[in-house]
Amino acid sequence: MKKITIFSALLFLVLHSFAQSTLDDIIPLRGFCIAAPKVDGVDRFVKFIDEELAPKKVNTLILRVDYNYQFQSHPELRDSSALSKDDVKKLVAVCKKHQINLIPQINLLGHQSWASSAEGLLRVYTEFDETPNVVLPEKYKWPNEDGLYCKSYCPLHPGVHKIVFELIDEIMDVFESKDFHAGMDEVFYIGEDQCPRCSGRDKAELFAGEVSKIRNHLALKNQELWIWGDRLLDGKTTGMGMWEASMNNTHRAIDLIPKDVMICDWHYERVDPSAVMFAMKGLRVATCPWRNGDLATKQLEMMVDLRKNATIAMKDNFQGMIQTVWTSSDNFMDYYYGIKTQPDIARGDQAGCFKQLFEAIGQLK
Repeated sequence: MKKITIFSALLFLVLHSFAQSTLDDIIPLRGFCIAAPKVDGVDRFVKFIDEELAPKKVNTLILRVDYNYQFQSHPELRDSSALSKDDVKKLVAVCKKHQINLIPQINLLGHQSWASSAEGLLRVYTEFDETPNVVLPEKYKWPNEDGLYCKSYCPLHPGVHKIVFELIDEIMDVFESKDFHAGMDEVFYIGEDQCPRCSGRDKAELFAGEVSKIRNHLALKNQELWIWGDRLLDGKTTGMGMWEASMNNTHRAIDLIPKDVMICDWHYERVDPSAVMFAMKGLRVATCPWRNGDLATKQLEMMVDLRKNATIAMKDNFQGMIQTVWTSSDNFMDYYYGIKTQPDIARGDQAGCFKQLFEAIGQLK
């Protein structure tokens, strides 16, 4: 009788503890990633944070800023119409109000061009181009003979990091952030044969070296680096291919980068369990959906199960979920409020995915 009483008491404590689990216990990171608003959309986006993101328990907001800020350190890199310091402080204030971790992103290494145009860094500092022999076409199409998706800067150019680090420092100061997102996804040009500095070098070591340089710079101010995870996955072995994983041998960098780098593991077509690989390598990871609500809820279920069944040593490596959005903030809000419908069915329903994912998150408690 006594054994039954003790067992019953233990069972009660376990069930009571589970019942008392907070949302932060179940899924600690609940993120949203989107392009930073343009100047005329700041007030609308602040209202969206206030009235939509915060009530849905979003606690992390990644804003893809790139050159949409009036940099004082490098005004030559600004977009033609860029956010002012006062604009950014409005975003900082509303995020502080709701205890949302606000993380700025500047694409580093890859994504230095888009279609037929160079982005800020390579537009001004052409000497940083990893592939100067590849000319941006007047009319871009994929695939193409040059294998051009986006240009990269050369990670071994002696002048590139002075400028990159000045941009990082300024954006981190104005956003009052403790975390920085460097992008670093879809890097197809790295260690190219025609580069006088990178030719013949190990692509994994080059990638890991760039991650480590950025991480180490941030660490000087007790700040942390976040990156997309695709270049750390083996596209051939996993069958994930060249977009959601690497086919140019950067994947071995997973064993070379510092363990405090936060990985944003994006998968848009399947419920790939790659979060397990990152976690088992000692890296924190969040799973990132985009346009398919049913897929996103399955990814959420997987993440919750991984946290629930993980060892104490592994549990905190499974951080949570980040909804990604690949359109402007104004477009997304128009989709969200039904002002517009998603014009291209191939791009799915980004707003619907966000709503479905966070409705499911809200039911976890």
